[in-house]
Amino acid sequence: MDFAQAACTECPGMSYLLSSEPIPDTTSPFGPGQGAEVRFLGVVRGVEADRDILGIDYSAYLPMAERMLGELIVQGQKEFGSHEVFLQHRLGFVAAAEPSILIWVRSKHSAEAFDFCRWYLKEIKTRVPIWKKPVFSAALERADIDGQAG
Repeated sequence: MDFAQAACTECPGMSYLLSSEPIPDTTSPFGPGQGAEVRFLGVVRGVEADRDILGIDYSAYLPMAERMLGELIVQGQKEFGSHEVFLQHRLGFVAAAEPSILIWVRSKHSAEAFDFCRWYLKEIKTRVPIWKKPVFSAALERADIDGQAG
């Protein structure tokens, strides 16, 4: 599996990671002027299109995904001013109930931290070429088929 981690050279304190590694539950000390931290974890639900799943297999066009994440960070810094952000999206298979995305934002005030986090999530979902394919259990699929036949 390829991994991509980069820091935004134009925006200190901002970076992203595309990885198959689990998302850690960590935090670090606050810097000067920071008064709020928002961390969003997007977790794989056990259901997709009203069907039980084992998880989701995420794939990405890495060169474009890396470029787009870097551009989002630069755009966020220009539009919203001073804040820190770390974005991580899992690639490969992610089991149900495990996090697939982490958006971590620090800023001066809580309301703006929530707004920034919401903006990054929307932009990642609509602009970054990361695709998801639900993985259905063969046993669950057979049970569905058997149940429909009777």
